[in-house]
Amino acid sequence: MKIKATMERIPGGMMLIPLLLGAILNTFAPDTGAYFGSFTKGMISGTVPILAVWFFCIGASIDLRATGTVLRKSGTLVLTKIGVAWVVAMIAASFIPEGGIQTGFFAGISVLAIVSAMDMTNGGLYASLMNQYGTKEESGAFVLMSLESGPLMTMVILGSAGLASFEPHHFIGAVLPFLIGFTLGNLDHDLRAFFSKATPVLIPFFGFALGNTINLAVIVHTGLLGIVLGVAVIIITGIPLIIADRVIGGGNGTAGVAASSAAGAAVANPVIIAQINPAFEPVAASATALVAASVIVTAILVPIITALYAKHVGGHKTEPVKEPEQQVQHH
Repeated sequence: MKIKATMERIPGGMMLIPLLLGAILNTFAPDTGAYFGSFTKGMISGTVPILAVWFFCIGASIDLRATGTVLRKSGTLVLTKIGVAWVVAMIAASFIPEGGIQTGFFAGISVLAIVSAMDMTNGGLYASLMNQYGTKEESGAFVLMSLESGPLMTMVILGSAGLASFEPHHFIGAVLPFLIGFTLGNLDHDLRAFFSKATPVLIPFFGFALGNTINLAVIVHTGLLGIVLGVAVIIITGIPLIIADRVIGGGNGTAGVAASSAAGAAVANPVIIAQINPAFEPVAASATALVAASVIVTAILVPIITALYAKHVGGHKTEPVKEPEQQVQHH
């Protein structure tokens, strides 16, 4: 059976399919983890420790000696994405109450949901699209996008926008596994090769654990709104990314379109941030569902839009980038 190949035909499939399976389990048998206990419970409820190991391995996979072109391209895209999310957070905070919107079509939307959906790019999706429609340097830019992984940038945006307060050690704790992995990977290239191989392996495991934080009834309830949020992520972040890529990054804008997705790992941010700051607990469940929906929507639409844009501007296919084990396919 070609299970893996079938999953990989679906954009973000190695992340999204386990996430869906976890959501189904949590919806129809929410007490499964407690019933079996032990390792089964750990796999079902282990979002934070699994992600911690994943962040460590991501850090170990990044080579400090990246070329200037890669740094310029990826730095432009990452900073633009984060900057747009920060501006949107500032604007949204003036309209959306602290506990999120409770009634009407926009019920369930919160600043936490919006920032989580917008501030991270699906690095693996970006890399695969640039491998087909961009240059080797553009495809390699996904490496720096790994710095967006985890709740750190979301915490920084919420904190700097005056929407939340976090103790300094919480910021350190959010990035420490990544920094330790990054340090070890650059001190010893054998360790980099060793740990970087684990990044794609861990994806379905944290996808399944994340799914077990989602109730499908919430997704059904917020389904159309999740689609709207996903389309909004593409439009609101995509246009500035295209401009930044053309003006600063030296590209034709294709990389900007490819970077306009929502990252699968962002689905974990509402839950993790709510654990750090309990003030976000009331909106964490709906935010998780909305971000999950936007991940699916952008994973489907961004490849289509990127292909059309690349054709319009004369995008070209390049040779596959080396060291495919470093490409986190469904980040």
